[in-house]
Amino acid sequence: MATDLHELLRSLRVWDPEVTDLPSFEPATTPATPLPLFAEWFAAAVAAGQTEPHTMSLATSDESGLPDVRIVMLHGADADGWSFASHAGSRKGRHLADRPYAALGFYWPVLGRQVRVRGPVTAAPSEDAQGDLHARSTGALAAALTGRQSEVLPSLDDLARASQSAWERASREPEAPVSSWTLYRLRAEEVEFFQGEERRRHVRLRYRRDVRQDGEEWSRELLWP
Repeated sequence: MATDLHELLRSLRVWDPEVTDLPSFEPATTPATPLPLFAEWFAAAVAAGQTEPHTMSLATSDESGLPDVRIVMLHGADADGWSFASHAGSRKGRHLADRPYAALGFYWPVLGRQVRVRGPVTAAPSEDAQGDLHARSTGALAAALTGRQSEVLPSLDDLARASQSAWERASREPEAPVSSWTLYRLRAEEVEFFQGEERRRHVRLRYRRDVRQDGEEWSRELLWP
């Protein structure tokens, strides 16, 4: 029997109280800048048992302005920005070369929370990218060594052969360089924190970076849900 998608969708619940804890969120007590709050929320998601809390949606656009989105892994968040990595020749890498601006989206349903980040993106120095890669697992290095990300794949057999060769090299040379591997840093201009509420009185707090002659400041404002 064919799946009735609409019936299946209607059967699903959002923030089932049996598996979801919707914590309170008081914007008046939040820090002056978004990074400490992001670190606090991220730690809370980990403590709550959120599956893969470090995964995020990355939205880019091509040279014509057409959008694209995919799930990637957060590699870090600090004063330099929110970091992720990819091959320079991948679709996202080509997009960022043409339009170096992106948006990130985190969703932690176990707490009914979202965080949205957007801003310009720059490539970190090559030594930072290689250090980031070699600090990861053998599998991550093997995947990077396999390369050719986003290119047309003739067959799964071709992938299996290239992957096997890459795994062997990664195991043999844990410091093997991958010249195309790029660490990207998104410098946030806007960060929004969303806390779900059971009566749909969701709390949304947006930080915006204000550039002034005497430096930079962050403004905060509430948004209607």
